[in-house]
Amino acid sequence: MLQFKDIINAQTVLKNIVKLTPLERSKSFSTMTEAHVYLKLENFQTTGSFKVRGAYYKIKNLTPEEAEKGVLCASAGNHAQGVAYAASSLGIKSTVFMPIFAPPLKVIATRAYGAKVVLTGDTFDDAFNAAAEFGKESGATFIHPFDDPYIIAGQGTIGLEIFEQLREVEDVVVPIGGGGLIAGITIALKELNPNIRIIGVEAHGAQSMKASIEKGEPFTLNSANTIADGIAVKSPGNLTFEITRKLVDELVVVNDAEMARTAYMMLQRAKILTEPAGVAAMAAILYGKFNIKGRKIVPIVSGGNANMSILEQILDKGVMDEGLRARIQVLIPDRAGRLKEIISILDKMKANIHDIEHERSTTSVPVGYVQVTITCNLQDTSQLSIICKELKKRQMQYQVLS
Repeated sequence: MLQFKDIINAQTVLKNIVKLTPLERSKSFSTMTEAHVYLKLENFQTTGSFKVRGAYYKIKNLTPEEAEKGVLCASAGNHAQGVAYAASSLGIKSTVFMPIFAPPLKVIATRAYGAKVVLTGDTFDDAFNAAAEFGKESGATFIHPFDDPYIIAGQGTIGLEIFEQLREVEDVVVPIGGGGLIAGITIALKELNPNIRIIGVEAHGAQSMKASIEKGEPFTLNSANTIADGIAVKSPGNLTFEITRKLVDELVVVNDAEMARTAYMMLQRAKILTEPAGVAAMAAILYGKFNIKGRKIVPIVSGGNANMSILEQILDKGVMDEGLRARIQVLIPDRAGRLKEIISILDKMKANIHDIEHERSTTSVPVGYVQVTITCNLQDTSQLSIICKELKKRQMQYQVLS
């Protein structure tokens, strides 16, 4: 098993290379949870996630012969950027294999950090297999995203930082994909204070570590379906499994809706942009997955490289859930002036129209009528009921869409 001294060595190497990320107390989340919540903001790390720590430490430890042949990895996002940045910083060529569905912004960022990007296959497994073949042909060193002692040691430096920043920490909550992050942090913190409770958090659609712990050995899921692509891993590593099994105190699960809502709240309350995987730990706290009342607790905000299309949906749904945006479907006669009646109601309420859609061609819309769907931003949560009363008063058929 990896030792504490390995993480100390990693910290020495990474000093002045990676950022000492902030540990900030959140007044809002502390009040909401009746705990003392301190956010470890790895989304502020170079490349936007913690991944650069392990990637740099691994690549730095290559032999001159290995460095000459370059490195490669397979990744749909954060690991790719970490490897590309680390390799470029060390003057080593890197090749990154990504599935063709990889978010364009992450592909662009990976190239900008200096890697050659190869888009191949429909799935991560396809990209992984292509990377393995390339490694055999080129002799380049494969940089595993989590199941490697150097990777784990690099990620473990976060644990050292947390302890330095908050000696009285009681709980640390860590998202789990393949397990490299929680393995490193756990080894560091359990050495410094065995009483610190370590909680691992997986996405409901990708519970590979939980399934492995229950079976007593690494287990591969048939699929990993979640909006949190950063932790959508079908099987943990052998190393990470053993460390988690022996040292982690508890594993909990959050679903996509909980992570989406938490990402929205992070933006709204803390003014912090995160990706879904990056808020898994905070979601577990907000949704009461374990007892934290009165405790000093640190969730790892692991990354901020949000997929823009997912972010747009998260924001739209978040505003809807808060009752500050409404989507109302109204069936009206297809005559001049009827739409103006609806708009006048909204104008009186100072509701700002976000968009309007018209539908005449579906079989559910009678001939001579038009179905109008209006999305509007509201001033407060009470306005929707007033708008509905006004529509009813005018005998308009309407439906509030969720």
